[in-house]
Amino acid sequence: MYTITGITGQVGSAVARKLLTEKQSVRAVIRDVNKGTTWAEQGCAVALADMNDANALKAAFADAEGVFVVLPPNFAPSLGFPETRAIVAALHTAIVAARPGKVVCLSTIGAQATQPNLLTQLQIMEQVLGDLPMPIAFLRPAWFMENAAGDVASAKESGIIPSFLQPLDRPVPMIATADIGRVAAELLQQTWSGRRIVEIEGPQRVTPNDIAKSFSKLLGHPVYAEAVPRETWEALFKSQGTANPQPRIQMLDGFNQGWIEFESGESGSSKGEVELETVLKSLVDRPARQP
Repeated sequence: MYTITGITGQVGSAVARKLLTEKQSVRAVIRDVNKGTTWAEQGCAVALADMNDANALKAAFADAEGVFVVLPPNFAPSLGFPETRAIVAALHTAIVAARPGKVVCLSTIGAQATQPNLLTQLQIMEQVLGDLPMPIAFLRPAWFMENAAGDVASAKESGIIPSFLQPLDRPVPMIATADIGRVAAELLQQTWSGRRIVEIEGPQRVTPNDIAKSFSKLLGHPVYAEAVPRETWEALFKSQGTANPQPRIQMLDGFNQGWIEFESGESGSSKGEVELETVLKSLVDRPARQP
């Protein structure tokens, strides 16, 4: 049995689907019982647990051959990341008590960076969970290609995609969530001892201009990337409801300035299989959400 947290998200669902296709038993950890129906219909066991509830997590992790850990996304953390610290403390308590066979955690590129930024939340997770007494792997993926989902409407309607990644011709390490899910499922079924770090990116690095070019091909009309001036970011993010946008701004600075990078560098990262155009096509073809 493999227990998957974050199963309603992009990566957690990809891990679960990969395991199910390989005829493995999966336990889905969810907070809302209504969201477990789809997974139960696919043959998963379902466990209700909030990520702050160590006792519920212990029950969800019990008797698991492996546990996949995904922190809930928090794009506007409080100063000092208290929300993340509370969750990883609960996870640590639960995992020590349940003693699963192994743990695979979704971390991030740049988890080792010394400069504070939004991704520091994953660094905290690595530090707290790194002393667990069972085999543990921290999977550090690059920027998600699926982040371009927010660009589809503007690419279709105006032919312009605003970019916070700059300059527009700078290659950025990116990865498809399907590749992350595949690698995570493989790790859960492997045997090792101690602590591992696995860094993964796509077949090649991608510039914002590359994204625009792929959209142009898929949509049949010109699409261009346009840099969003940095001096406008704070006001823009606040207008979108982010009370403290500094961690997000610092993260973007890290990508743009190059200090958010793999610890092993580009030459030391594993390479995925899914190309950018494949991901963008799936985003373009995705049915529009109903209002």
